[in-house]
Amino acid sequence: MFSIQFPALTRSFGRLPSILLLSLAVCGLLVLPLAAQDQSSTPPASDQQQNPDQAPAPPDAGGPQSVSPYAIPKKKEEPPAPPPEKPKKVAELPDYSIRVNVPMVNVDVMVTTKDGQFIPGLKEDNFRVFEDGKPQTIQHFNISQAPITAVLLVEFASTNYYFMVDALNASYSFANMLKKDDWVAVEYYDMKPHILVDFTQDKSAIFGALNELRMPGFAETNLFDALYDTLDRVDGIQGRKYVILISTGVDTFSKLNLDQILKKIKATPNVTIFPISIGWMLREYFESHGMAAPHGMGIPISNMDYLQADNEMQTFARLTGGRFYQPRFEAELPEVFHSILGDIRNQYTLAYQPTNSAMDGTYRKLKVEVVAPNGGPLKVRDQHGKDVKYVVIAREGYTAKHTVE
Repeated sequence: MFSIQFPALTRSFGRLPSILLLSLAVCGLLVLPLAAQDQSSTPPASDQQQNPDQAPAPPDAGGPQSVSPYAIPKKKEEPPAPPPEKPKKVAELPDYSIRVNVPMVNVDVMVTTKDGQFIPGLKEDNFRVFEDGKPQTIQHFNISQAPITAVLLVEFASTNYYFMVDALNASYSFANMLKKDDWVAVEYYDMKPHILVDFTQDKSAIFGALNELRMPGFAETNLFDALYDTLDRVDGIQGRKYVILISTGVDTFSKLNLDQILKKIKATPNVTIFPISIGWMLREYFESHGMAAPHGMGIPISNMDYLQADNEMQTFARLTGGRFYQPRFEAELPEVFHSILGDIRNQYTLAYQPTNSAMDGTYRKLKVEVVAPNGGPLKVRDQHGKDVKYVVIAREGYTAKHTVE
């Protein structure tokens, strides 16, 4: 570290010509402020002699100082953006907002031959949907083959042994045809419903649950109560659900009546019921001998009761878009369940926004028609070119109720 002293400069250049001395003097005047600045930043020599081992003071923590001839002004902080103006309230208008949810109605449609064979290849323009007699515009259309979510609801009471055998055989046949992605719960009922296994994809769990049905406890078959409870449980499950009802259809002691269970069926969306009547072989045997088939321990059941039960189960199926089956023999059960699973896995799904968007809790009647693309009657032919009669199966209606998001 060194400093420049002007007296030393004068002695060194004392013999130079006067003009040169004058020039150097002028330059010295220009250099003087810089030298003075440099001297001001250098500690006195006396201090260096008193502390020869002391290291020079380090620069400030901020780093080296700039010697630029231009000073950069500090950027002023910009003021925050003003808050948006509150919209002025319009006179005679309420001070709140309204959110409108437009409902969407999904309708699953099965189109089969009289023998129950699925008719493929139909397009969106082959379908017409009517709600309370008014045509609706189909907005979504697809053929669904998704895994199923189903409840196997089995009548199991102190009824005739042959009824129990039919019920178990039917249940095993259904479980045996399930696929690995299907979800199934098993439930039986007598005086009240009992859950044997909750929704599972494990076939062994389903068979294990059915194997528990060996010793019935009660004679009552409270079908209406059990079906109501089942519908109530599946109402909160997303998507399409199915109830495979294996029953004689006879209700002996329910707290609910037929009107109440029908109201519950109409109010439960996205549920299809497939009732399978059991005990037909025994019923026909007794009827052929002029007697009524027994039902339970000492509970008198007439042939008219069985006919009424059949009609009620047919109504359950019709309201929800399912089908009612009456197998006479055990050998028919695999075919029945093959038909049911075919209906479930191969169906057309239509969706529309109803022209009547009021969610007022009313029951709306539905009708689905299958037509040719030009609107005329659709003709279906088999592989031999012969006309085939077909059946269109869809639920009869739905209840337009509010949903909470």
